[in-house]
Amino acid sequence: MNENLFASFITPMFLGIPVFIFIIMFPTMFFPSPSRLINNRMITLQQWLVKSTSKQMMLIHNPKGQSWTLMLLSLIMFIGSTNLLGLLPHSFTPTTQLSTNLGMAIPLWAGTVILGFRFKTKASLAHFLPQGTPLALIPMLVLIETISLFIQPMALAVRLTANITAGHLLIHLIGGATMVLTTISTPTALISFLILLLLTILELAVALIQAYVFTLLVSLYLHDNT
Repeated sequence: MNENLFASFITPMFLGIPVFIFIIMFPTMFFPSPSRLINNRMITLQQWLVKSTSKQMMLIHNPKGQSWTLMLLSLIMFIGSTNLLGLLPHSFTPTTQLSTNLGMAIPLWAGTVILGFRFKTKASLAHFLPQGTPLALIPMLVLIETISLFIQPMALAVRLTANITAGHLLIHLIGGATMVLTTISTPTALISFLILLLLTILELAVALIQAYVFTLLVSLYLHDNT
């Protein structure tokens, strides 16, 4: 129990060189490109998931927004795969780093906002001032709407970071408690292990749900600006 609680969130190093980039590129090995006329079950399942996700996510978009389909699908597969790989023992989860999530959220958010100001200038500016606002409240509302606009990428990144980090910390704490209880009380250790097993199943679902939520919010920002 003397292990640092946040040791699993430290960027791994090899010979003094951070291996962060290689960890990020690792999930691409799990998405092979089909090269046969008749695909196996893994490729078929992968293609079905991609088609159903893209259909559900891009249904509300016009042709201009649908041009982002490949980017959004790549985003959800990257976040989902890194979240799942981070649940393996002695692994590292890039999405527990706020800098990584901000690096994904800010460019995507900025791209949607730039599209909105370029193609829907009047509608984008109208969001800063709701119709029928009293004159005395105009400066305050413009300031509030501006802050709410610029806080969107921060909310995206913090939501993903907090959910993934909290799950990992709970698994770490309950796993450590289970190890200690095995030498003190076997029945209590079995109950703790059952809780740990249920929490791990929950974290598998959270890993996929958070990837979907992150991508869905980016898709909604895109829909509002195209």
